[in-house]
Formats: sequence, C-alpha cells, structure tokens
Amino acid sequence: MDEIEIYKLLGYIKISPYRTETLKAIDNELKMPSEIAREINVNTSQVSAALSDLKKKNLVVCVNEEVRKGRLYKSTDLGKEIIKKL
Repeated sequence: MDEIEIYKLLGYIKISPYRTETLKAIDNELKMPSEIAREINVNTSQVSAALSDLKKKNLVVCVNEEVRKGRLYKSTDLGKEIIKKL
C-alpha cells in the first residue's frame, strides 16, 4: 500500500474517536468487543460498529466468526502499521 493510501486510511480512522480508540485498544492482542468497550469506556454497540468499519478496511479480522458470542478480534498487518502512526 502506498503512502497516499495510508494517509487516507489514517484520516478515515482519526475522524472517528471510536475507530481510533478501538484500533488502539486491540493493538497486538486478541480482544472481544466487550473488553474493548470496558477499556475505552464506551458502549459495546459503538465498539461493534467501529470494528465493522475497521474490518471493511482490512485493519482488523475476527478470528472466530462462526461463534455468536465471544468473538475475538485482532489487528491485521495493515492495522498494526496504522496503529504505529496513530
């Protein structure tokens, strides 16, 4: 991914404090939306919406999509690169 695309993604993430804080909270760990919500002190629904946005941009991935409860998310290589720039 070239530098211009990286900056576009950074702008997209920084425009939303929920996306920014959600991505930072995941960092290099496996986390559930409820854990992230507690950590950044927002509603789980806001974290879920942010995770959906981040997933569409290939910044996070759900490692156990088949389960209904207890889904775990981690950052992708691109997500890790973006986290360094936040």
